[in-house]
Amino acid sequence: MSDDRLPTELWVTGHLHQLTLQGKTFYIAHKGAYSTGTVMLKISDMRGQCKLLQQQHDLDGEMGWMQLFKGEMVAEREADEYIRRAVDRDPDLWAVEIEDQDMNNPFEGKVF
Repeated sequence: MSDDRLPTELWVTGHLHQLTLQGKTFYIAHKGAYSTGTVMLKISDMRGQCKLLQQQHDLDGEMGWMQLFKGEMVAEREADEYIRRAVDRDPDLWAVEIEDQDMNNPFEGKVF
């Protein structure tokens, strides 16, 4: 993380505030390090299926979102197990769950 970036907690909090204003439901499943750490999003369709995205730099150094599970929908239980293992490996990781029937990623950045 470069020095000119916002601390992760402030960046996440700003995005979650926007979700609140839009009436979207979210939950912070794991709060990572204040200043560092990547963000993983679990976007749920509220019918037991979800997709996972993880923050990652592309080849040009731009921050974006990598689709986990090849972009396929997975069962909530499988996603939760994946998140748990990821947090065990990297306790600085932020895990945010968002409920959105349209399965939209509300955070900026391209999805790859």
